[in-house]
Amino acid sequence: MQYRAFGRTGWQVSEIGFGGWQIGGQWGRVDDVASIRTLLHAFEAGINFVDTAELYGAGHSESVIGQALRQWRGAKIYVATKAQPTVWPNPEDLAPEMRGRFPSWHLRANVDASLRRLGVERIDLFQLHSWGPAGHRELDWLETLSDLRTEGKIDQIGVSLRDNQPQEGVALARLGLVASEQVIFNMFEQPPRDALFPAARAGGTAIIARVPLDSGSLIGQWTDSSYENFEPGSQPHQMFRGDRFAETLARVAALKSDVAPYYSNLAEAAMRYVLAHDAVSVLIPGMKSPDEVDMNIRYSDGAEFPHDLLAKMPRHAWVRNFYR
Repeated sequence: MQYRAFGRTGWQVSEIGFGGWQIGGQWGRVDDVASIRTLLHAFEAGINFVDTAELYGAGHSESVIGQALRQWRGAKIYVATKAQPTVWPNPEDLAPEMRGRFPSWHLRANVDASLRRLGVERIDLFQLHSWGPAGHRELDWLETLSDLRTEGKIDQIGVSLRDNQPQEGVALARLGLVASEQVIFNMFEQPPRDALFPAARAGGTAIIARVPLDSGSLIGQWTDSSYENFEPGSQPHQMFRGDRFAETLARVAALKSDVAPYYSNLAEAAMRYVLAHDAVSVLIPGMKSPDEVDMNIRYSDGAEFPHDLLAKMPRHAWVRNFYR
């Protein structure tokens, strides 16, 4: 396992972390015992960063991670979680208000609840889910979180950017007001490269790259009939509804054509593409089994991404908003 600096925090985190959304139950049925076994296997393999949120199964993901942490007897595991806003911004709103979305009472209640579910004395990284572009000026949220740091309930502060709006975090990253920003980044969702990554490097802000495998499509194993097997009401069933699944398959096929001369499978190319960007401190794929852990961590070997293939990637850029 390779480790990277987490911004200016002084942490050294595994460049491949554990994304905890899928163990909350919103991606289909889950077996908590299997989830704990998978987490412990990940920790044993060198993964030392876990990302979760109150949103993931209404706290269920946090509770399962807490059980795994109580069983773990090894080295430090950095745990990141998130609070959702009191009102989610409209996906079509390019200038949502920030003030009042994370009031003090709300943040304090979320922190206390997360501490209980995780079973820890202090949360390593507390993030705001769906952070807004005015947040570097409307700072009521930062005042409360700074107080919570002083009280010892949280260590570092981060934000999670809206899915298709990485530019909303540029000013915040450049100013260095928080330790980290979480953003979608993968072979399709490429815009963070343009402005966010340079700003993060300049401000010493860590980048957490989520959905590196595009919620499963970039594993490269879907077929025309795969959508029929998605559990109705689950996150993938909703995200890839209508014509979206067929268009995704077509774009995946085009990617496979470019990747084939360099890698034997699309998943390896997708993971190594994200790892090729030094602004990224950690990427957080979802993993449901020890085999999936092993599949992902084998790419943490420091190998260089082919320059010729990297030059072909911009033509595959495809920015979406699954929540429209």
